[in-house]
Amino acid sequence: MEATAHRWISAFIAAQAAELDAARNTQLAYGRDLTDFADFLARKGTDIAAADRAVVEAYLVDCEAQGLAKSTRARRLSAIKQLYRFAFEEGYRADNPAIQIKGPGRSKALPKTLSPEEVERLLATAPQTGRGNDRLRNACLMQLLYATGMRVSELVSLPVQAARGDPRMLLVTGKGNKERMVPLSPPARAALSDWLSALDAAQDKAKTERGLPPSKFLFPSSSKEGHLTRHRFYALIKEIAVAAGVMPSRVTPHRLRHAFATHLLAGGADLRSIQVLLGHADISTTEIYTHVLEERLKALVLEHHPLAKD
Repeated sequence: MEATAHRWISAFIAAQAAELDAARNTQLAYGRDLTDFADFLARKGTDIAAADRAVVEAYLVDCEAQGLAKSTRARRLSAIKQLYRFAFEEGYRADNPAIQIKGPGRSKALPKTLSPEEVERLLATAPQTGRGNDRLRNACLMQLLYATGMRVSELVSLPVQAARGDPRMLLVTGKGNKERMVPLSPPARAALSDWLSALDAAQDKAKTERGLPPSKFLFPSSSKEGHLTRHRFYALIKEIAVAAGVMPSRVTPHRLRHAFATHLLAGGADLRSIQVLLGHADISTTEIYTHVLEERLKALVLEHHPLAKD
């Protein structure tokens, strides 16, 4: 990647981090997508400062020829548009060559979810999976995830102080450091209380015997982050699925988040409330759950209505 492209991309990503509080994973995605674009321009004998609309469109055609998914191509065009808007605002360029280019659109796949019966089996099995205090931790993790619909990153990084005092509500810090309150169900509160008691006892013992200070996290670990990692929880939820007799390929932390939203909607909750609980910035993101219910109702009619029989 030539020097101008490197300078522009670095400055753009730094601005995203500073002004919009872009997450680390978002910054890395921008870097990968824009580096790929810059490398394409270099192969075409041009650079990021001189590229015109035709070469940006040629890049999108090349992406399609590689078999990249619609969502990937749409994301890359979005990154390019944002880069050139940034360059225009900073005075690097007098125009935005990508501003009028329409993307391929995103295929809105319906979120895959779990049935209430499958969730019940997972919740019942979690306290029996693992050894010793791990069982109480696993029960707490699963109960909190299904009771609140938290993102897995929000769950594993919960500060222990947020859980003190038998709370009816948890304060969760989500994307962009935006805070929201999520209510706890009685089973979740019970699981949380049991885990806190075990955690405090274990940490008091570690402090007395080895001088180790207590962790600031509700789910501490020896990872560099200091808390249970997303990857470890992903593996853990698969172990619980196997023990519960639920197909492991169907069970992920994010699918339990989908189950939380879908089951709430099926029970009569309104979209606005679900949007707030999930921490969605835009209600259009939440609206996709209505389509999940539409598909279920359609299947219900086709299966049980007498006129739907062949």
